[in-house]
Amino acid sequence: MLKYINYGLLVFVLITILAELLHWSPVIIFFAAAIGVVPLAGFLGQATEELAFYTGPKLGGLLNATLGNAAELIITITAINAGLLDLVKASITGSILGNILLILGFSALLGGIKFGTQRFDRTQAGVNATMLILAIIAMLVPSLFGQAIDQVNHASVEYLSLSVAVVMMVIYALGILFSFKISTQDELIEDAHAPTWNLQTSIGVLLASTIAIVYLSEALVGAVEPVVATVGISEFFLGIILIPLIGNVAEHVVAIQMAMKNKMELSLAISVGSSLQIALFVAPLLVFISLALGHPLTLTFDPFELTALMSAALIAALISQDGESNWLEGAQLLGVYVIISLAFFFLP
Repeated sequence: MLKYINYGLLVFVLITILAELLHWSPVIIFFAAAIGVVPLAGFLGQATEELAFYTGPKLGGLLNATLGNAAELIITITAINAGLLDLVKASITGSILGNILLILGFSALLGGIKFGTQRFDRTQAGVNATMLILAIIAMLVPSLFGQAIDQVNHASVEYLSLSVAVVMMVIYALGILFSFKISTQDELIEDAHAPTWNLQTSIGVLLASTIAIVYLSEALVGAVEPVVATVGISEFFLGIILIPLIGNVAEHVVAIQMAMKNKMELSLAISVGSSLQIALFVAPLLVFISLALGHPLTLTFDPFELTALMSAALIAALISQDGESNWLEGAQLLGVYVIISLAFFFLP
């Protein structure tokens, strides 16, 4: 069913191209590009999973981890190139919040309704929760100290962000090495049964999807400012809510499907693991990429983002400590996500 929906949504890729050529309203271009990215992210994810069969389980797990957020990474790089740094930071925050609160919430809710209490490995869940809190602390330090440092020397704030980014990426690499000893990623790959595409098709779909996402990302980002002025939605809200959902929709669907198959451990690994990937790999990587693009990005977030991130990380840690989840915890996570979303919506 999802496969046919993906194929149907590809029409929005053509609509975006046509809208760009005929100079249609930026609002049409924005929403057509946003919807068009959804199936492309799905094909990108499927191509990555197919390649995992040919690279072996461990390398395949690393490949999945590296390319899992490729669609969002492309969108944020395009936004950096356009100088929309606040949109990028909001997207980072929104991705972490979406994975921990929205997707983990839906997974626990739907899985809990179907199976009651679902159990998972407390050890790995605890490690991920600790890593997540560490990642938020790493984002908190430049934000707090940067304000005082910036009054003396702005360049020092950039050096601090670069230094913290290096540490974050080292910790992420160590986390991957540690996860090689745990079978979660292997189980996720094996669950797909057998490859349906050959190696050449997998690589071809991967490249084609990436190129198409780059094109749609440029159209999407180029229409952001006109959409903000026309619709009245803030650029900050677009980054917090909409862009993370667009870039991670394929991964989100898989996480919920795993919970519905009573594989809550895999669902937790996807949702929390994706948040770790954003915080410890994508965000630091964007700091270095921004230098090359001439728009330096610092790891300084505003108090509203930091408060939301700390709250989400704390909730994830609390849910992980007992090794089980239920529908009520899922409803609570979704409730917190709605509250935070409403707050960001009304934030001027």
